[in-house]
Amino acid sequence: MYNVGYRIVNNADEAKDVLQDSFISAFHNLESYRGEAAFGAWIKRIVVNKAINIVNRRRFERWPEQENFDVKEDADPEEPDVYPFKVEEVRRAIERLPDGYRMVLSLYLLEGYDHGEIGEILGISESTSKSQYNRSKKKLIEILKGGSL
Repeated sequence: MYNVGYRIVNNADEAKDVLQDSFISAFHNLESYRGEAAFGAWIKRIVVNKAINIVNRRRFERWPEQENFDVKEDADPEEPDVYPFKVEEVRRAIERLPDGYRMVLSLYLLEGYDHGEIGEILGISESTSKSQYNRSKKKLIEILKGGSL
């Protein structure tokens, strides 16, 4: 759960706060757990929501202002036989993404939420989630190819 929070807030101290607040909240609201999802999934959703709240409180602009907001999803090229980047390089590059990009990328790729769920969690449309995901992939590649990790 710490890693879930960390990937969203991108700060170790804030991730610890997210974890602590999440478990306190889960304990105080245990009676609201209805058993419709696995207990771990219920707690994970609390962690995700607490982490997003922290990012939102930073008062940074989450979504870049651009006229061409929707970006078509690129067809994934064939996977290469050898990947040019190490896991640690990719992790550091993800940390450098703007908050909105990092949140959508983390929720989709690492946490397994679909774009509809991400839209619901972040209060954005499904198409905005898809656009942000595509932009985050492009930005991640730019960062990785820039080599200044």
